[in-house]
Amino acid sequence: MKREIKFRAWDSLKNRWYEPTFEGYRGIIEEIMLSPRGRLTIRTMTELIDESMFPNRFEIMQYTGLHDKNGREVYEGDVLDIGLRNQDGKPVIAPVSYETYAAGYVLDNGGNGIWQRLTKDCEVIGNIFENTELLEVTDHD
Repeated sequence: MKREIKFRAWDSLKNRWYEPTFEGYRGIIEEIMLSPRGRLTIRTMTELIDESMFPNRFEIMQYTGLHDKNGREVYEGDVLDIGLRNQDGKPVIAPVSYETYAAGYVLDNGGNGIWQRLTKDCEVIGNIFENTELLEVTDHD
């Protein structure tokens, strides 16, 4: 199976994403480089950031190779409306994570032990860094 391998990086210092972007005509170039040993370097038009200078500053999220129902790319760490409703009629939302036992990306359905594979009915509604309020659920019926 052939799928596109790509990453984005969350910068916890600047509270922003770095995504591979090559739009020099607009003054936007961002490159994410991972060494074979997993060392991260980010290069933009104005700076070169090496992870060794800033330990724990970045979180790397991998593209799942899937799209949501609107055609948006789904990354590890995205928060999805999974297309189902709970007993109260509220949308069921869950973060995307990689699970070795499932050999793929799954959705954690509110910590109640139910895991679900990503489906075409899912919709990206945020991510675990910028939209933590989406995961603040007090009722797990």
